[in-house]
Amino acid sequence: MDITVVKLGGTEGVDFSAICQDAVELLKQGKRLVFVHGGSAEANALGEGLGTPPKMITSPSGYTSRYTDRKTLEIFLMAVNGKVNSLLTEQLQMMGVNAFGLCGLDGRLLQATRKESVQSIENGKRKIIRDDYTGKIETVNSGLLTMLLDAGYMPVIAPVAVSEKGEALNVDADRAAAMVASALKAETLLLLTAVSGLMRNFPDESTLIRQLPQSQLAAAGEAAQGRMKKKVLGAGEALEGGVHRVIIADGRIKNPISNALDGNGTIIQ
Repeated sequence: MDITVVKLGGTEGVDFSAICQDAVELLKQGKRLVFVHGGSAEANALGEGLGTPPKMITSPSGYTSRYTDRKTLEIFLMAVNGKVNSLLTEQLQMMGVNAFGLCGLDGRLLQATRKESVQSIENGKRKIIRDDYTGKIETVNSGLLTMLLDAGYMPVIAPVAVSEKGEALNVDADRAAAMVASALKAETLLLLTAVSGLMRNFPDESTLIRQLPQSQLAAAGEAAQGRMKKKVLGAGEALEGGVHRVIIADGRIKNPISNALDGNGTIIQ
């Protein structure tokens, strides 16, 4: 069965209502869709409002992520699982889609290993952080998703995982989407973001890379800027996991899913 996993960026500018509207049409055509969403902008805003502004850490290999102590984790759960997931599910329900909002804690959907310690580079010095509630997803309960899809529900997944001990963990949404797509043996993983795709010289849109063979992915990851690094990493993980193709495409336009499936954006195969 042809499944498309759609990752909706949690950054400003990605048009959730256009994505939901497009999903309605595709579901009518018999497509099976699974949404995985981010929520970094909402979590940042809520953190600021509650007097706990976000703290980003940069790993020695250049990836940035959210420093997640217990308090930050609870803010993340409120914003991403509480607000973004509910509002996305609400939008789909209002459009007549029987969306089912859940996170990786539910039914152990996304099981991850909690990182013992995280390394951070600050002012050129390496720091070890031990109270971090982040993890790397090891397994996806694909049976649960298949059961929901077979029963006519559309899963909408928040990027929260569960540790072996049952703790909630913050996980990267792009990599969560890649793991979900691999577990479902999806035809396509679609990463919708606030740019038109992967560019040779960001932010010059005329340097958009339309086709990228898997063999050139590592080099592209080196050249990618900021959050795009995680997307390229996720794309590689999805292809290795058996996903047929990954498309990084514009989530700010009309019919963003159809537009990407028609070949617009960066297609990695």
